[in-house]
Amino acid sequence: MGSLVLLLLILRTESTNGILNSINDLKKIPFGQSVPQHSLVLLHWFANTIEIDNNDAIELTFEPNNGDYGTHHYGNYERVLDRVPSGNQYYTLGNINPMINNNRNSLPSYVVGDLNHLLGREELNRARIIFSHHILAHTTHQVFITQHYEVNQNRGSGYDPGHTYQITIDLLRELRVLSSDRREQSELSEIGGNFGESWDQCHTLQEGVMSVLYTVCPNDWVMTHVGVAGDLNWVAK
Repeated sequence: MGSLVLLLLILRTESTNGILNSINDLKKIPFGQSVPQHSLVLLHWFANTIEIDNNDAIELTFEPNNGDYGTHHYGNYERVLDRVPSGNQYYTLGNINPMINNNRNSLPSYVVGDLNHLLGREELNRARIIFSHHILAHTTHQVFITQHYEVNQNRGSGYDPGHTYQITIDLLRELRVLSSDRREQSELSEIGGNFGESWDQCHTLQEGVMSVLYTVCPNDWVMTHVGVAGDLNWVAK
């Protein structure tokens, strides 16, 4: 019995690089170095697109089999993750290539930025989210951020297990409920670092009755304001 427990722990350690429970955990991830900064923006978009019920079950606001947001089935053939739970399938999303998302729901402009810029630098289309989705219950219980290997690693289109992190419900909730506290804003800015080189505008993201102002202009990525929906507008660079 002890050997079985040890084996399970080893397998879990090999399949993901860590579990992220909070904003503080996010701060330990080397965004902009070995992890694309785009992963952070993609993760925050996902957290604010899903619904989370009182039982901590995630409900998607889109149909994963329709190809929205570049979503498609992920077979986990490289065993980057643990075996998918019974009755579930893994899906991956985040491909910003417009040829992939043609005639389907696409990621918003504040996530993809300047497509010519992003697609011109192939490493900026590496960030992905993987989630497990129950086929019958239509609920999601596991979420991961991951990334394709860098082009110069010559590893094909596989995902890098060394930069794959499980995202807990607690962290997703933190990303959904942002404080206007200046100290917290500063911490989020530190996580984001310098995202993008030439974005034309900053964006206002409205979530329900709250508005969150993203400053995603060159050399800055920070939630700068939280307020009642409608009191914020597009902000020029």
